[in-house]
Formats: sequence, C-alpha cells, structure tokens
Amino acid sequence: MEKQLIQSFYEHGDQQQAKRMATYMKSKFPFLGIQKPQRVELQKEYIKQAKKLKSINWDFVAALWNLPEREFQYLALDYLLALKNNLVQSDIGHIEILIIEKSWWDSVDCLATNITGALCAKYPDLTQSHILSWAGSDNIWLARVGVLFQLKYGEATDTKLLQSIINKNSNYKEFFIAKAIGWALREYSKTDAEWVKSFLAANSLQPLSVREASKYI
Repeated sequence: MEKQLIQSFYEHGDQQQAKRMATYMKSKFPFLGIQKPQRVELQKEYIKQAKKLKSINWDFVAALWNLPEREFQYLALDYLLALKNNLVQSDIGHIEILIIEKSWWDSVDCLATNITGALCAKYPDLTQSHILSWAGSDNIWLARVGVLFQLKYGEATDTKLLQSIINKNSNYKEFFIAKAIGWALREYSKTDAEWVKSFLAANSLQPLSVREASKYI
C-alpha cells in the first residue's frame, strides 16, 4: 500500500505548481506541486488504515524522508501526527534524525510543537535526557526544538525550564533561534502575561525576540 501511495503522489504532480512551491520555500527542496488539500485527499485512506494498526512504521517514515520531493516529508509528518498517541519513549531517537535531516522551519516546527511536545508530556524524563542537550546544541534546529517544544503546554509550561533554555540561546544571533524565543514567549504571554513582562524586564534578548514576545502584552 505504501508503494501505491507514493506512486499516486508522483502521478498527481503539477510542474508549474511545483516551481511556485519551491520558490516559496527558497528552493531548499524540489516539490511535486501537490497542494495540501489534494495531498490530504491522496493520503486519507492510507492514514485511516494506519491508525487502526496503532504502531508506527519507522521504516516507512525513513523511506519518505529519503525521497527528494518535499511532499513526502509532509506525508511523513501527517502520518506521525495521526499516530502521535502511539509514540513511545525510545522514538525520540527517530525524531532527532528527522529534525537534523532535511531541516527547515516547515518540518522542524511541526516536529517541535506537535511531536516532541506530545512525547515529552508523556515521558517527562526526556527533558533531562534529550531536550536540555538539544537546547545547547550547535545545531540550530535542535536548539529551536528545545525552545519551542512547550509551545502548546499553556498552564503546564515549566517556566524555569523555559527560562533556562532561553538563557542558553539568548545571545544567539541566528534568526531562527531569536524568532523561536520570541514565539515561545509570545505564546506563553496568552497564559501569563505578567511572567513574560517580568522575564523581558530582567533578561537581555535579541531585538527580534523582544518584538515577537511583546506582541500581546
């Protein structure tokens, strides 16, 4: 069934649309030219059947990640999102590979906020075993995941951890890190604006981080 699904993606490509999509993503990856609504329709039956199995086929995920066209990475992410309740603690190793291979904001942010966040909520020990080292990594995408993984936690956010991770990266002038710090603080300001105000007053951040963090306060 996997081979048929991949073949159906190739059959529904649109060369003109592929050029537009690649340009939007700064030509980081080739595209087939399948927009999201059509992609969702093509993969719908496969994902429906996969959810019944209640286990993740990491060989399939790896095969999709190795294909050149970006839609296959989107398919892998949608597959993981559909099965995220079936993630187990040891899957963090697979996720790390996805973060550092074919990295760009579109895949990394989904892996951070929806996949890693869900897994760490289920297995808090992963924060000590993986997230803290990621947050201090020279790999900007691992560091970005460290900043963003609590993005959807709301009141469950560990603010001491958030502060520690931001402080590890606050002098980093890399755009994707500064933006992530601002995004994380902006999102948490919806839960506790006073905490964010106090944090901004007490810490020196990149101007981009401050602008992003201050949007709702």
